[in-house]
Amino acid sequence: MTVLPALALAASMLAAADTTAAEATAGPARYGERLQGFDYPWPVREFPLRSQDQDLVMAYMDIAPVGAANGNSVVLLHGKNFCAATWEGTIRVLAEAGYRVLALDQIGFCKSSKPRGYQFSFPQLAANTHALLEHAGVRRPIVIGHSMGGMLAARYALQYPHDVARLVMVGPLGLEDWQAKGVPYATIEQNAAAERRTSADSIKAYQLRFYYDGQWRPQYQRWVDMQAGLYGGSGAAIVAWNQAQTSDMIFTQPVVHEFPRLRVPTVLMIGGKDRTAPGANRASPELADTLGRYDLLGKEAAKAIPGARLIDFPDLGHAPQMESADRFHTALLPALRGSD
Repeated sequence: MTVLPALALAASMLAAADTTAAEATAGPARYGERLQGFDYPWPVREFPLRSQDQDLVMAYMDIAPVGAANGNSVVLLHGKNFCAATWEGTIRVLAEAGYRVLALDQIGFCKSSKPRGYQFSFPQLAANTHALLEHAGVRRPIVIGHSMGGMLAARYALQYPHDVARLVMVGPLGLEDWQAKGVPYATIEQNAAAERRTSADSIKAYQLRFYYDGQWRPQYQRWVDMQAGLYGGSGAAIVAWNQAQTSDMIFTQPVVHEFPRLRVPTVLMIGGKDRTAPGANRASPELADTLGRYDLLGKEAAKAIPGARLIDFPDLGHAPQMESADRFHTALLPALRGSD
């Protein structure tokens, strides 16, 4: 009897064990400062932008209609804890319905530039977005914003009312003024310290509590890993700093008080289980319990915006387009046409 096969088998088993051990200790993926290493579902284009005396780049995807074009364009604006890629499912549905779709990464986020010295404001991000759309030849698009992107979409519609065909806000932040309600202010340095502690586990825990009403699904993990890879990669310091700056922007630049000035057809798509409330961890328990009540805030916002339509998903959370994609898109497409 020869021992060579046995030795070969043992060597193979040891190699497999070493590979498994290496995979177990490798940890989560680590991406570059501009999310290098994480692939988007469509080619990424770059828009060179001169802003605040800096040469910057905005990354975006520009997806042509599938089949017959309907002549309309949709612009998708991501949330703070999201990227253009997280609109993947919605992009496919819209393109198949005949829309040209542009999904943007804002300055300071995802695959776009991360400037150290930049005054982040919603009017500035709106101006950046407008410049990109002019560059891409997009006129009077439907603007859809989710979470922080909902605040930005509202500001964009206020700033460029004649350049928006329709406004859709999906689980928008800023349906309440947290500072006015008594939530204590946190400095950018304090926010940055908190951002530097961000991990895949903390991202998941936050989203599980505030976004998904405690119900986790495996498909959410890809987007947690994407965000965690930015925080843990080579650009971790600037990523945390930009995130702290934009947290300050969200907290100090409410748009809710200007809702009565909106003059474009507006649709609100709200998950009734959504409890997102930036800064709630700094509030007293009594105050925190009253914040982020989207089941109430959605109705209040719809009353404040002239002619607004509210599409309510009572059993969904902060990201209905991801939590229940079929239901969301079944409601979205007629809303874009202005029909039920």
